[in-house]
Amino acid sequence: MRVVILAVGRLARSPENDLVRLYVERATAAGRALALGPVEVIEVESRKSGKAAEAEVLRPHFKDSHVLVCDEHGQARTSRVFAQEMAGLRDEGTRRLVLVIGGADGLDPALMADAQGRLAFGPQTWPHALVRAMLAEQVYRAVTILAGSPYHRD
Repeated sequence: MRVVILAVGRLARSPENDLVRLYVERATAAGRALALGPVEVIEVESRKSGKAAEAEVLRPHFKDSHVLVCDEHGQARTSRVFAQEMAGLRDEGTRRLVLVIGGADGLDPALMADAQGRLAFGPQTWPHALVRAMLAEQVYRAVTILAGSPYHRD
């Protein structure tokens, strides 16, 4: 199952971008034997501002995919539950999982309605660059949990 982190906006060279790249590379390498990956980041930008315009550039990436949007009102998951969810999707034959990070104003409600689920990192507001790093890390952590690596919460 391919895993895509789909984000509005482009990250400049930064420590956060380095973290995203590191975790994507690690998740891709560790996930090969588990039929998880490759993991990739797709950055999109709209020529117009606003949620509806961003939805237009995000929606084409939803085709033939299971979509989870990052939303502060979504469901927070433990790392182990997130890993089990990824494994379940893979085992059900899902070929592509898309994890969506919206723009500064969030995601268009109609776009969120097209998603199969909502993922929250808690009620706090997080900078988008950090959300990308946290999401990439959680994908990597899920892969390592599924690979049977020791997990400090066990």
